[in-house]
Amino acid sequence: MTDAPVDVVVIGAGPAGLAAAELLSQAGRQVDVFDAMPSVGRKFLLAGKGGLNLTHSEAFVPFMSRYAERQADLQAALEAFTPQDLRDWAAELGVDTFVGTSGRVFPVDLKAAPLLRAWLHRLRGHGVRFHMRHRWLGWHDADALRFSAAAGEVTVRTRAVLLALGGASWSRLGSDGAWVALLRERGADVAPLQPSNCGFDAVGGWSAHLRERFAGKPIKPVAMLFNGRRQQGEFVLTESGIEGSLVYAFSAALRDAISANGQATLHLDLLPQHSAEQIATQLARGQGGKSLGSFLNSQFNLQGAKAALLHEAAPADVLKDPARLAQALKALPITLGAARPIDEAISSAGGVRFEALDEHWQLRALPGVFVAGEMLDWEAPTGGYLLSACFATGRAAAQGLLQAAPLAP
Repeated sequence: MTDAPVDVVVIGAGPAGLAAAELLSQAGRQVDVFDAMPSVGRKFLLAGKGGLNLTHSEAFVPFMSRYAERQADLQAALEAFTPQDLRDWAAELGVDTFVGTSGRVFPVDLKAAPLLRAWLHRLRGHGVRFHMRHRWLGWHDADALRFSAAAGEVTVRTRAVLLALGGASWSRLGSDGAWVALLRERGADVAPLQPSNCGFDAVGGWSAHLRERFAGKPIKPVAMLFNGRRQQGEFVLTESGIEGSLVYAFSAALRDAISANGQATLHLDLLPQHSAEQIATQLARGQGGKSLGSFLNSQFNLQGAKAALLHEAAPADVLKDPARLAQALKALPITLGAARPIDEAISSAGGVRFEALDEHWQLRALPGVFVAGEMLDWEAPTGGYLLSACFATGRAAAQGLLQAAPLAP
């Protein structure tokens, strides 16, 4: 670019980086945003393909509980930019939102592109400059950043840098975790990146019958039980295991259990709409002349992928014993042996530990370097919690930068 230092560099053009750029530019700072991808907000746009889930409408205390052991670290940022603040922000950009039946918040048109276009228009109006196809390579010296660009390597000097490079899921959209080594080389404390909101492989895999006929099919309604927690929802059978919203809700606990013990066994209530007593009574009456499959279908509407999963996971002697079958229908064990690769995950856990930051979201080991978004060591389930925290931490880190790295008088 130029030998003259630029004011503030934001690296990463996802929601956290753009939220930081917005607050900084509104405060009168000149902001230059760099990103390795050809265009802005690649993962944000992908998230909007099925309907952009911006945030969640539940009360703030249960909302904060979704961040588990990191809720105390995130609370101030999320109090400063609440889910309602996020909805108001979208409305200011001309995008109205609504609350779905699950409590999740979406744009009225369900799309990400109109919101992103309006946002970029406002950012450019504030003087934010974008430099795409610039991959960050680390530092040349104390205040010079290195980028790989089409014309070759570029060096940029800056007064402060805010990193919002994401985690390591969906690397084709820009979040590849390459920054981990760059920060560790400079003494930053970074927890290993792990898959979050991910699928899992079943121990031993599925039979050819289940794979060929039912991979990609939903299991619903169903309740999942693990570590004393129960939640109802749905998930999808894959060629090697399970994935989907209900699995994602348990993914952190399942991943950690597999890491500690080599595997994890969850239990499925295949008939959450029926009590254990109802099921036991119906099964005790006998099948009459019907096959087990026909009987379960007629009595409980158990068919298709759900029936196939029962036959897959329950031994033959259990299927022949009404009392044991009743137990299996309410608590079918599924043993998982591995999380799917991090690049397939919706998000990632691990990253820069909060203990490595000062009160301004600045790295203690690297003064002048601020961190936001999924680079930080927190995780949350799907449902709008991920985007909410990315927006909130982007703004919090920007506010920290304004306080810790003010313009020279």
